[in-house]
Amino acid sequence: MMSAPQGTAGAVVPRAIVNALTVDVEDYFQVSAMAPYIARSAWDTLECRVENNVDRLLARFASQNAHATFFTLGWIAERYPALIRRIVAAGHELASHGYGHQRANELSRGEFEDDVVRAKNILEDIGGVAVRGYRAPSFSIDERNLWAFDTLRDAGYVYSSSVYPVRHDHYGMPDAPRFPYGATAGLMEIPISTVRAWKRNIPIGGGGYFRLLPYAASRYAIARFNRDERRPAIFYMHPWEIDPEQPRVAGVGAKSRFRHYVSLHRTEPRLARLLADFRWDRVDRVFDIDARTAALAA
Repeated sequence: MMSAPQGTAGAVVPRAIVNALTVDVEDYFQVSAMAPYIARSAWDTLECRVENNVDRLLARFASQNAHATFFTLGWIAERYPALIRRIVAAGHELASHGYGHQRANELSRGEFEDDVVRAKNILEDIGGVAVRGYRAPSFSIDERNLWAFDTLRDAGYVYSSSVYPVRHDHYGMPDAPRFPYGATAGLMEIPISTVRAWKRNIPIGGGGYFRLLPYAASRYAIARFNRDERRPAIFYMHPWEIDPEQPRVAGVGAKSRFRHYVSLHRTEPRLARLLADFRWDRVDRVFDIDARTAALAA
């Protein structure tokens, strides 16, 4: 039997804790950092690699008996409906990442409503399941647009996972709660996981940190979170992060180039270790969204 991960001072993480595994389904050219270099109007002319990459993730998750929540763009679902159905058929949760990867804090309230309603309708029509969760592109719900939570609730969402309580140059709300909370009546926010150190929140929830730092750092941090907080962590990744052969976008600045391309070849082997070292499931099951939905309907 595989041993449980070790935390500080040799503490063993309780195997009863199941963490939440999430995938933000977007292609390499849709990343916010690429927006200055790739016109949205050019998306349909570019090589799409998302279908193959998601299929690789589905195979990887199946091989290690892990389930995940796929926060998916409506734009992707329209072009790859069979992929959406494969995600659902494999037992994963289908959730919304908006329609066209526009940052929520750059949209008006009306534009945001149109985006999240459009994406939800597309995903539900194609997937044949209720879509209850939403994640804003680039964690773009912050102090400037807290009204977005009311809009999500009114659109029929039950939970959001759109806040990263860290300080970052592109996103973050460092003073937000670190654990799931009622963002507004009828809508729960499930923030990306952090640990406390040096009087600040340290990101541990995946993304570039998972690729750029040694795997041991992520393993240690998630184990510490499980042990100290006695709570499930929430981890996120993107399909393009397991694709070192993806096309290189010309003219990208040094910082964005580093953040996007470094260690792509290491991500899938690290993911295999992560899936083996911890227990993983969908957001709706880890955080008991069914019970919350039933309570709201009562």
